[in-house]
Amino acid sequence: MERAVDIDTIRTMARHMRLDIVDMISKAGSGHPGGSLSSADIVAALYFGVMNHDPQRPQWPERDRFVLSKGHAAPLLYSALANAGYFDRDHLNTLRQLGSILQGHPDSKKVPGVEVSTGSLGQGLSIANGIALGLRAAGSASTVYCLMGDGELQEGQVWEAAMSAAHYKIDNLVAIVDHNGLQIDGACADVMDVGDIEAKFEAFGWVVTGVDGHDIPALVDALARAKSVRSAPAIVVCRTVKGKGVSFMENDADWHGKAPDEEQTACAVTELSCEL
Repeated sequence: MERAVDIDTIRTMARHMRLDIVDMISKAGSGHPGGSLSSADIVAALYFGVMNHDPQRPQWPERDRFVLSKGHAAPLLYSALANAGYFDRDHLNTLRQLGSILQGHPDSKKVPGVEVSTGSLGQGLSIANGIALGLRAAGSASTVYCLMGDGELQEGQVWEAAMSAAHYKIDNLVAIVDHNGLQIDGACADVMDVGDIEAKFEAFGWVVTGVDGHDIPALVDALARAKSVRSAPAIVVCRTVKGKGVSFMENDADWHGKAPDEEQTACAVTELSCEL
């Protein structure tokens, strides 16, 4: 279902999503706040501005598809889906609990709105390629969006998929990189430097756009332009801040995969609530 793009609504939803992320992970006692927070503006722009989708009809054939390749950022996706109306927000209180539909990585068989079960890093772009090719063969006008982390680009399968997408001119595919520069073991450049991400994808035959991943109007514009590209796959490389919105988490790789304690949660909620 197409919607008018309201920048203020997207900005507000991103803030609510960050609060949800902190709350969910705190209650669960485990999870990945850093990369979930860094991608909140990106996913808010998609679900509340750019993508065609209908929460009342999760399997609507004409919907755009979203693949969260970095599946450990599941709290981010769960918040977006709940706020969009795919399932009751009460489920957010059950993250990672036994029997919950909201496990540590997204499960497409249990969660309305989750297109693909993800978590094994490096595989999402290959899956998105396949979905996009299938949609193209069926004559669909839908677009497939695939969000990857920059540390994930160290996986060789990503570059096989990049080569394949360019070869088959998959122009109903938009890849997105959350380029926050950090991964679980530290700086991506120190762990395994992939070099100039934008130049690499250009060399593979992609149409590349670089953007501030926290600038909502610029994000919406970049995603819209990427969707309009023809005869080649498009990618939007988003420069972001790990842990964005929570001062003590920002640019700290230690917050890649741990939960805040009670005092830290209170501080984070106070900071994030001030933005509303």
